[in-house]
Amino acid sequence: MRYSQFPLTTLKETPAEAEIVSHQLMLRAGLIRRLASGLFTWMPLGLKVLRKVEAVVREEMDRAGALELLMPAVQPAELWQETGRWEQYGPLLLRMSDRHDREFCFGPTHEEVITDVARRELRSYRQLPVNYYQIQTKFRDEIRPRFGVMRSREFVMKDAYSFDMDQEGLQASYQKMFEAYTAIFERLGLSFRVVDADSGEIGGSRSQEFHVIADSGEDAIAYCDDDNYAANIESAAIERPAEARPPAKQPLESVDTPDVRSIEALTQFLNVRPADTLKTLIVEGDEGPVALVLRGDHELNAVKAQKLPGVRSPLTMAGADSVRAATGVSPGFVGPVGLDMKTYFDHATATMADCVAGANEEDRHLTGVNFGRDIEETDTVDLRNVVAGDPTPGGNGTLSIARGIEVGHIFQLGDKYSRAMNATVLDSNGRERAMAMGCYGIGITRIVGAAIEQNHDEQGIVWPAALAPFDVVIVPINMDKSERVRTAAEELYRELEARNIDVLLDDRAARPGVKFADAELIGIPHRLVVSERNLDAGELEYRHRRDGESRNLKRDEALDLLPNG
Repeated sequence: MRYSQFPLTTLKETPAEAEIVSHQLMLRAGLIRRLASGLFTWMPLGLKVLRKVEAVVREEMDRAGALELLMPAVQPAELWQETGRWEQYGPLLLRMSDRHDREFCFGPTHEEVITDVARRELRSYRQLPVNYYQIQTKFRDEIRPRFGVMRSREFVMKDAYSFDMDQEGLQASYQKMFEAYTAIFERLGLSFRVVDADSGEIGGSRSQEFHVIADSGEDAIAYCDDDNYAANIESAAIERPAEARPPAKQPLESVDTPDVRSIEALTQFLNVRPADTLKTLIVEGDEGPVALVLRGDHELNAVKAQKLPGVRSPLTMAGADSVRAATGVSPGFVGPVGLDMKTYFDHATATMADCVAGANEEDRHLTGVNFGRDIEETDTVDLRNVVAGDPTPGGNGTLSIARGIEVGHIFQLGDKYSRAMNATVLDSNGRERAMAMGCYGIGITRIVGAAIEQNHDEQGIVWPAALAPFDVVIVPINMDKSERVRTAAEELYRELEARNIDVLLDDRAARPGVKFADAELIGIPHRLVVSERNLDAGELEYRHRRDGESRNLKRDEALDLLPNG
């Protein structure tokens, strides 16, 4: 490709709306352009990268035996009503009506559609197992689209769905997808971790996420290499501590704490540690409010909490008026002593003594709160997010926390959808059985952003080789003034094209510094500079995007460093 025939506009300044590095660099390098909130046009350069991701994904899915199809992006409401998700999915679902007032949605996912395909096409166990996949545009009406393509409303996704006769078959299909996903991210040159995860809105019995490790990641990952453990912080489990609770030393006292409503304010006012306080949160329950009690320095895990009996799902915090109606005091002064409602205590409270907690009186707290004396001893539950240093579930190490960007998620759905939609086949005894399903998603557009978050420097993008829009950029110096340089650059360009190397010839009448800056911003791995001085020496100036310095090499030596086409 010749730069003069490639309408690429790069930006020197960072656009004000871009919050993270990938969004900034994708706009500056001309990969995408914003159309509306959460909607982007993929420009030719960005589309080249996107297509490279798709190619690797297709090759590995095909190698794993999956069959590609293409389902409609617009889906009828009736299918979603069969599974109950028309109401459950909430405002993320973009709903619409046609001219006959029939309801549809723009698909955020395709479980219902593929299950409808399966119940129409699959009749016998002899047709199983089968795995269908597609690369399709999705739409989720995010309340606050942000971070460019990392959390946009419209995006491209690869989703696959396996159908098996039973759980054993599902596990085999799931393992194939696990191996295919591992191969995909390894081929794309990304540093990633696989973590146990919550199944969320998709549902199912088991799921794992594939995270690209990056400081800007939205998700926190808990891991321990010594225990071979990794989990999304939402699903990382904490066991009840083994050590015994220390004996009570302080008497129970009520103290005046005017307008002290937060743990931070409380610890400063009373000069105590957050770890010595009890935080009581009121949430909505199925039959009235429910109290959740944690150590003051710990954070509530909503995913864990909403699975507790009697707690409303999705988790909904009680408003100030509801808290006053249930407890008689404002939020911030609620505590577990004498609290008359269903209450859950986190595991960490099992080793606490002489605590500080809300007094259930306005502008007052209790000190010297102890279990067994002031609060009835009770079983505890896992309510909180893990933190660095917590023990692993296996007990063989402690957890570290890293940031990750979720780019893939695999689920064992079981018969959640097949039973709801009556997707059955006849088994070997002629009996109808609901098929066991798996679901496997990869965020194609998100991979591009995640790769940049993981691979960049002050000059711009540093693509892994498999994702680079071009393999090589040829930068002729003053080719508009030197016929010799022009001829040598054109010959080199044709030679590399003949070798099926994806090459960009920067034939613009621009200063060398501008050309070098654009090549680094775009992130092309290999750069060859053609100049009068190098031609005199029979050399080319070579630089890899990840190298600090350029090298003058004999022409053949420089070309040997380039990828094979």
